[in-house]
Amino acid sequence: MKVLVKNQLIERDEAKVDVEDRGYQFGDGVYEVIRMYNGQFFTYDEHIERLYASAAKIDLVIPYSKPELRALVDSLMKANNIGTGNVYLQITRGEQSPRNHVIPSTPPEAVLTASASEVPRDTTLFENGRKAILEEDVRWLRCDIKSLNLLGNSIAKNKAHQAGAFEAILHRGENVTEGSAANAYMIKDGKLMTHASNNLILEGITRQIILRVAEENGIPVVESGFTLTDLAAADEVFISSTTIEVTPIVEIDGKVVGDGKRGPITKKLHDAFTKEIMQQCGELAVN
Repeated sequence: MKVLVKNQLIERDEAKVDVEDRGYQFGDGVYEVIRMYNGQFFTYDEHIERLYASAAKIDLVIPYSKPELRALVDSLMKANNIGTGNVYLQITRGEQSPRNHVIPSTPPEAVLTASASEVPRDTTLFENGRKAILEEDVRWLRCDIKSLNLLGNSIAKNKAHQAGAFEAILHRGENVTEGSAANAYMIKDGKLMTHASNNLILEGITRQIILRVAEENGIPVVESGFTLTDLAAADEVFISSTTIEVTPIVEIDGKVVGDGKRGPITKKLHDAFTKEIMQQCGELAVN
Protein backbone atom coordinates (compact mmCIF):
# COMPACT_ATOMS: atom_id res chain seq x y z
CA MET A 1 0.00 0.00 0.00
CA LYS A 2 1.36 3.39 -0.99
CA VAL A 3 0.77 6.51 1.10
CA LEU A 4 1.64 10.16 0.72
CA VAL A 5 3.96 11.90 3.15
CA LYS A 6 4.52 15.50 2.12
CA ASN A 7 4.96 15.19 -1.65
CA GLN A 8 6.38 11.67 -1.73
CA LEU A 9 4.68 8.34 -2.41
CA ILE A 10 6.15 5.73 -0.07
CA GLU A 11 5.26 2.31 1.31
CA ARG A 12 2.88 2.32 4.25
CA ASP A 13 5.40 0.73 6.65
CA GLU A 14 7.93 3.44 5.82
CA ALA A 15 5.64 6.32 6.80
CA LYS A 16 6.67 8.31 9.89
CA VAL A 17 5.32 11.35 11.73
CA ASP A 18 7.63 13.34 13.98
CA VAL A 19 6.85 12.99 17.69
CA GLU A 20 6.69 16.79 17.97
CA ASP A 21 4.38 17.35 15.01
CA ARG A 22 1.65 19.73 16.16
CA GLY A 23 -0.98 17.48 14.65
CA TYR A 24 0.12 14.70 16.99
CA GLN A 25 0.65 16.97 20.01
CA PHE A 26 -2.34 19.33 19.70
CA GLY A 27 -4.62 18.00 16.98
CA ASP A 28 -3.47 21.10 15.10
CA GLY A 29 -4.57 20.32 11.58
CA VAL A 30 -7.44 19.68 9.20
CA TYR A 31 -8.57 16.76 7.06
CA GLU A 32 -10.90 15.53 4.35
CA VAL A 33 -12.31 12.21 3.16
CA ILE A 34 -13.12 12.02 -0.55
CA ARG A 35 -15.19 9.21 -2.02
CA MET A 36 -14.42 7.46 -5.29
CA TYR A 37 -16.67 5.42 -7.55
CA ASN A 38 -15.45 3.57 -10.64
CA GLY A 39 -12.01 5.11 -10.24
CA GLN A 40 -13.46 8.63 -10.36
CA PHE A 41 -13.58 11.22 -7.58
CA PHE A 42 -17.02 12.34 -6.48
CA THR A 43 -17.33 16.04 -5.53
CA TYR A 44 -13.54 16.39 -5.40
CA ASP A 45 -13.53 20.16 -5.86
CA GLU A 46 -16.07 20.72 -3.08
CA HIS A 47 -14.00 18.70 -0.61
CA ILE A 48 -10.79 20.50 -1.49
CA GLU A 49 -12.49 23.90 -1.19
CA ARG A 50 -13.63 22.89 2.30
CA LEU A 51 -10.12 21.67 3.19
CA TYR A 52 -8.59 25.03 2.28
CA ALA A 53 -11.42 26.88 4.04
CA SER A 54 -10.89 24.86 7.24
CA ALA A 55 -7.15 25.54 7.06
CA ALA A 56 -7.77 29.27 6.65
CA LYS A 57 -9.98 29.31 9.75
CA ILE A 58 -7.04 28.15 11.88
CA ASP A 59 -4.44 30.24 10.00
CA LEU A 60 -2.77 27.16 8.54
CA VAL A 61 -1.09 27.62 5.17
CA ILE A 62 -1.32 24.57 2.90
CA PRO A 63 2.05 24.41 1.10
CA TYR A 64 0.58 23.25 -2.21
CA SER A 65 -1.55 24.93 -4.83
CA LYS A 66 -4.83 23.20 -5.60
CA PRO A 67 -3.49 21.83 -8.92
CA GLU A 68 -0.37 20.54 -7.15
CA LEU A 69 -2.48 18.85 -4.49
CA ARG A 70 -4.72 17.29 -7.15
CA ALA A 71 -1.68 15.82 -8.89
CA LEU A 72 -0.49 14.29 -5.63
CA VAL A 73 -3.90 12.82 -4.79
CA ASP A 74 -4.25 11.46 -8.33
CA SER A 75 -0.89 9.73 -8.01
CA LEU A 76 -1.96 8.18 -4.71
CA MET A 77 -5.20 6.87 -6.18
CA LYS A 78 -3.45 5.38 -9.20
CA ALA A 79 -0.66 3.82 -7.15
CA ASN A 80 -3.25 1.96 -5.07
CA ASN A 81 -5.55 1.17 -8.01
CA ILE A 82 -8.66 2.41 -6.22
CA GLY A 83 -11.99 1.73 -7.92
CA THR A 84 -14.64 2.38 -5.27
CA GLY A 85 -13.15 3.62 -2.05
CA ASN A 86 -11.99 6.49 0.11
CA VAL A 87 -9.07 8.88 0.05
CA TYR A 88 -8.12 10.33 3.43
CA LEU A 89 -5.85 13.35 3.54
CA GLN A 90 -4.78 15.63 6.35
CA ILE A 91 -2.61 18.69 6.78
CA THR A 92 -0.93 19.38 10.13
CA ARG A 93 0.87 22.55 11.11
CA GLY A 94 4.09 20.55 11.25
CA GLU A 95 6.94 19.95 13.66
CA GLN A 96 7.63 22.37 16.51
CA SER A 97 10.46 21.68 18.94
CA PRO A 98 10.41 22.24 21.81
CA ARG A 99 6.66 21.64 22.24
CA ASN A 100 4.78 24.89 22.83
CA HIS A 101 1.11 25.84 22.72
CA VAL A 102 2.07 29.13 21.07
CA ILE A 103 2.42 28.92 17.31
CA PRO A 104 5.82 30.37 16.33
CA SER A 105 5.86 33.65 14.44
CA THR A 106 7.49 31.78 11.57
CA PRO A 107 5.31 28.66 11.46
CA PRO A 108 6.84 25.29 10.59
CA GLU A 109 6.15 23.78 7.18
CA ALA A 110 2.74 22.10 7.13
CA VAL A 111 2.81 18.33 6.64
CA LEU A 112 0.54 16.49 4.20
CA THR A 113 -0.23 12.81 4.75
CA ALA A 114 -2.76 10.81 2.77
CA SER A 115 -3.90 7.24 2.22
CA ALA A 116 -6.37 5.48 -0.06
CA SER A 117 -8.35 2.30 0.44
CA GLU A 118 -10.88 0.23 -1.48
CA VAL A 119 -14.28 0.44 0.28
CA PRO A 120 -17.31 -0.97 -1.60
CA ARG A 121 -20.77 0.58 -1.23
CA ASP A 122 -22.82 -1.07 1.51
CA THR A 123 -26.30 -0.96 0.02
CA THR A 124 -27.79 -2.49 3.19
CA LEU A 125 -27.16 0.89 4.86
CA PHE A 126 -29.36 2.71 2.38
CA GLU A 127 -32.07 0.07 2.10
CA ASN A 128 -32.44 -1.27 5.66
CA GLY A 129 -31.24 1.65 7.75
CA ARG A 130 -29.54 1.55 11.13
CA LYS A 131 -30.20 2.22 14.81
CA ALA A 132 -29.05 5.33 16.70
CA ILE A 133 -28.82 6.61 20.23
CA LEU A 134 -29.16 10.14 21.60
CA GLU A 135 -26.12 11.74 23.17
CA GLU A 136 -25.40 15.20 24.58
CA ASP A 137 -23.18 17.23 22.24
CA VAL A 138 -20.14 18.17 24.33
CA ARG A 139 -17.82 19.11 21.46
CA TRP A 140 -16.15 22.50 21.07
CA LEU A 141 -17.99 25.38 19.42
CA ARG A 142 -16.20 25.37 16.05
CA CYS A 143 -17.67 22.23 14.52
CA ASP A 144 -17.67 24.02 11.15
CA ILE A 145 -13.90 23.43 11.01
CA LYS A 146 -13.04 19.92 9.85
CA SER A 147 -10.20 19.66 12.33
CA LEU A 148 -8.28 16.69 13.70
CA ASN A 149 -9.87 17.25 17.13
CA LEU A 150 -12.37 14.40 17.07
CA LEU A 151 -12.26 13.07 20.64
CA GLY A 152 -15.83 14.19 21.43
CA ASN A 153 -17.07 12.63 18.19
CA SER A 154 -15.17 9.42 18.91
CA ILE A 155 -16.53 9.06 22.44
CA ALA A 156 -20.11 9.53 21.20
CA LYS A 157 -19.63 7.10 18.30
CA ASN A 158 -18.17 4.50 20.65
CA LYS A 159 -21.14 4.85 23.02
CA ALA A 160 -23.41 4.12 20.07
CA HIS A 161 -21.33 1.07 19.19
CA GLN A 162 -21.47 -0.21 22.77
CA ALA A 163 -25.27 0.16 22.67
CA GLY A 164 -25.51 -1.88 19.47
CA ALA A 165 -26.28 1.20 17.39
CA PHE A 166 -24.67 2.67 14.28
CA GLU A 167 -24.65 6.36 15.17
CA ALA A 168 -25.10 8.83 18.01
CA ILE A 169 -27.42 11.73 17.26
CA LEU A 170 -26.08 14.70 19.18
CA HIS A 171 -28.02 17.47 20.88
CA ARG A 172 -27.18 20.60 22.85
CA GLY A 173 -29.89 20.60 25.46
CA GLU A 174 -33.16 20.22 23.56
CA ASN A 175 -31.74 21.13 20.15
CA VAL A 176 -30.46 18.43 17.81
CA THR A 177 -27.22 19.33 16.03
CA GLU A 178 -25.87 16.39 13.98
CA GLY A 179 -24.46 12.90 14.31
CA SER A 180 -21.06 12.01 15.71
CA ALA A 181 -19.84 11.40 12.14
CA ALA A 182 -22.73 12.56 9.97
CA ASN A 183 -25.29 15.29 9.43
CA ALA A 184 -28.77 14.54 10.78
CA TYR A 185 -32.24 15.16 9.30
CA MET A 186 -35.89 14.40 9.99
CA ILE A 187 -39.03 14.37 7.87
CA LYS A 188 -42.34 15.59 9.24
CA ASP A 189 -45.48 16.16 7.16
CA GLY A 190 -43.45 16.05 3.96
CA LYS A 191 -40.90 18.65 5.10
CA LEU A 192 -37.15 18.05 5.40
CA MET A 193 -35.75 19.54 8.61
CA THR A 194 -32.10 19.95 9.57
CA HIS A 195 -29.86 22.18 11.67
CA ALA A 196 -28.77 25.51 10.23
CA SER A 197 -25.30 25.64 8.72
CA ASN A 198 -23.31 27.46 11.40
CA ASN A 199 -20.48 26.84 13.83
CA LEU A 200 -22.36 24.03 15.61
CA ILE A 201 -22.27 21.58 12.70
CA LEU A 202 -20.01 20.63 9.83
CA GLU A 203 -21.37 21.75 6.49
CA GLY A 204 -21.37 18.35 4.83
CA ILE A 205 -20.70 18.06 1.11
CA THR A 206 -23.32 15.32 0.93
CA ARG A 207 -25.63 17.60 2.92
CA GLN A 208 -25.28 20.32 0.31
CA ILE A 209 -26.34 17.93 -2.44
CA ILE A 210 -29.25 16.57 -0.40
CA LEU A 211 -30.67 20.04 0.23
CA ARG A 212 -30.32 20.94 -3.44
CA VAL A 213 -31.98 17.78 -4.79
CA ALA A 214 -34.72 18.10 -2.16
CA GLU A 215 -35.69 21.50 -3.53
CA GLU A 216 -35.38 20.24 -7.11
CA ASN A 217 -37.83 17.46 -6.25
CA GLY A 218 -40.35 19.73 -4.55
CA ILE A 219 -39.50 18.71 -0.98
CA PRO A 220 -39.68 21.75 1.34
CA VAL A 221 -36.47 22.32 3.31
CA VAL A 222 -36.45 23.87 6.80
CA GLU A 223 -32.95 24.76 8.07
CA SER A 224 -34.04 26.21 11.40
CA GLY A 225 -33.25 22.95 13.17
CA PHE A 226 -35.40 20.66 15.27
CA THR A 227 -35.69 19.54 18.88
CA LEU A 228 -35.68 16.21 20.68
CA THR A 229 -39.45 16.55 20.98
CA ASP A 230 -39.72 17.06 17.22
CA LEU A 231 -37.44 14.09 16.62
CA ALA A 232 -39.61 11.82 18.76
CA ALA A 233 -42.56 12.60 16.48
CA ALA A 234 -40.66 12.35 13.17
CA ASP A 235 -42.12 10.44 10.24
CA GLU A 236 -38.63 9.63 8.94
CA VAL A 237 -35.07 10.20 10.16
CA PHE A 238 -31.83 9.84 8.24
CA ILE A 239 -28.17 10.76 8.39
CA SER A 240 -25.66 11.54 5.66
CA SER A 241 -21.94 11.72 5.04
CA THR A 242 -19.39 11.14 2.30
CA THR A 243 -19.03 7.45 3.15
CA ILE A 244 -22.62 6.51 4.09
CA GLU A 245 -24.51 8.61 1.50
CA VAL A 246 -28.14 8.79 2.71
CA THR A 247 -28.69 6.27 5.51
CA PRO A 248 -32.11 5.90 7.22
CA ILE A 249 -32.34 5.75 11.00
CA VAL A 250 -35.09 3.30 11.86
CA GLU A 251 -34.75 3.22 15.65
CA ILE A 252 -33.57 5.76 18.24
CA ASP A 253 -32.90 4.75 21.85
CA GLY A 254 -35.01 1.65 21.32
CA LYS A 255 -37.99 3.52 19.86
CA VAL A 256 -38.97 2.69 16.29
CA VAL A 257 -39.03 5.60 13.84
CA GLY A 258 -42.14 5.56 11.65
CA ASP A 259 -42.83 1.98 10.60
CA GLY A 260 -39.23 0.90 11.20
CA LYS A 261 -38.34 0.96 7.51
CA ARG A 262 -36.79 3.45 5.11
CA GLY A 263 -39.38 6.12 4.42
CA PRO A 264 -40.51 7.22 0.95
CA ILE A 265 -38.92 10.67 1.09
CA THR A 266 -35.62 9.29 2.35
CA LYS A 267 -35.66 6.83 -0.57
CA LYS A 268 -36.50 9.60 -3.02
CA LEU A 269 -33.60 11.69 -1.75
CA HIS A 270 -31.16 8.80 -1.96
CA ASP A 271 -32.32 7.96 -5.48
CA ALA A 272 -31.67 11.57 -6.49
CA PHE A 273 -28.30 11.52 -4.75
CA THR A 274 -27.36 8.31 -6.57
CA LYS A 275 -28.10 10.03 -9.88
CA GLU A 276 -25.65 12.76 -8.90
CA ILE A 277 -22.98 10.13 -8.33
CA MET A 278 -23.63 8.48 -11.69
CA GLN A 279 -23.49 11.81 -13.51
CA GLN A 280 -19.94 12.30 -12.24
CA CYS A 281 -18.67 8.73 -11.96
CA GLY A 282 -20.75 6.50 -14.26
CA GLU A 283 -23.06 3.57 -13.60
CA LEU A 284 -22.87 1.97 -10.16
CA ALA A 285 -22.55 -1.77 -9.66
CA VAL A 286 -25.42 -3.45 -7.80
CA ASN A 287 -24.18 -5.53 -4.86
